[in-house]
Formats: sequence, structure tokens, C-alpha cells
Amino acid sequence: MQGMSEKGAAQGGLRERKKRATRAALFEAAVRLAAEHGAEKATVEAISAAAGVSVRTFFNYFDTRDDAFLVIDADAGARMRQAVLDAPAALSPLQALREAMAAELAEAEQQHELWRLHARVLHASPHLLVRALGAHMADETELAEVIAARIRAGGATASVSPPVSATDEERRSALDLYPRLLAAVAGTAVRISVEHWCARQEEAAFLDVFQEVFALLAAGLPAPPA
Repeated sequence: MQGMSEKGAAQGGLRERKKRATRAALFEAAVRLAAEHGAEKATVEAISAAAGVSVRTFFNYFDTRDDAFLVIDADAGARMRQAVLDAPAALSPLQALREAMAAELAEAEQQHELWRLHARVLHASPHLLVRALGAHMADETELAEVIAARIRAGGATASVSPPVSATDEERRSALDLYPRLLAAVAGTAVRISVEHWCARQEEAAFLDVFQEVFALLAAGLPAPPA
């Protein structure tokens, strides 16, 4: 029974990897077709053919054509949220989020060219940009909820706790505001890290830039020396 369980788990893992690979291939095909020919020319049929799958397979992963332009890895957000919840209690919310994001961005240097094309496609297609912004805001809200849950469960809170003399209402307000602010600021930090590294790839590895950005956040964004 043990061997059968292990085999089943391995097969399940293989299936999941194949599904992620197919979704990623469809996303890349959609972005590259749109970047080269315009989003209106990137039809479901063209995307499917470029990814080497059937139209039926396309609709196993996406409800509409536009959905193919939204995310590279649909499970990345869920993995990151779970990592925030699972991080050691001694880590501050910012530290827990930094580590979770760093794990998801480990292959950023291999993905940056596709990210650049994706940004170009979105800015050239207002309706896709609106969809992407909506998806980003939804992810940000879910991340904020996880950060709040971590804090309430007893993760390190020294950096977010209001003064001892604060009223219960002020404490509740701080815990409502902080998770939303942290989720939004962290998302902006990732974007700035990507943009800065893309402009200066020869100077540092991406994850080094990412860690430097989060170090500045952790320090409270002190002004640089004159």
C-alpha cells in the first residue's frame, strides 16, 4: 500500500506539473502572438496552434480568450499566500511576505523578457489592461486577508501593534489598515525591483535587487545619503 500511495502521489505531481506547463505555454503563445500581430489577431485557434494543443484543451484552462493574458502561473498566488501563513512565527509580516515572494520569483531572470512583452501587450490593449488590473486587485485583497490572518494567529506583530494606550477601536483599525497597505506596497516593490533590474541587468542579480528593495522597506525607507 505504501508503494502504491507513493506512486499515486508521484503521478499526481506529474499531472500537476504538466498542467502548469500547458497553462504556461498557452499564456506565452498568447503574449507572443499579441506582441507580434496585435491582440485582436491572437485568436483562441491561433494561440492553441502556437502552443501545440487543441482548442478543446485551451478551454480546459481558460473560460475565454482574454483569460489567457492574465497570469503566467494561476497557482502562484495561492502558493504565496500559503507560504505567508506557514512562515515561522518569529518573522514579521514583512519578512514572511518577502520570503514567500522571493520563492515565487526565483526564476524571474528567465521570465523577464516574457514579462516585458506582456506589459507591452496590456498597455496596447486597454480592455486587457483593465482585466489584468482587476485580477491584480483581487489578488492583493486576498493577500491582505492572509496577512491579517497571520497577525491574528500570533505571527510577529511588534512592528504593527499600536501603542499600549490605544483604544480597542484604534487597534482594530490598525489591523485592518496594515495588511492592505503591506500587500499593496509589496506588490509595488516587486514591480520596482523588476523594472530596476531590467534596466541594469549587468550590475546585480534580480534577487539581490529584490532583497535590497525589501531591506529599504524594512528600514522605513530612510533617505539616501546626500
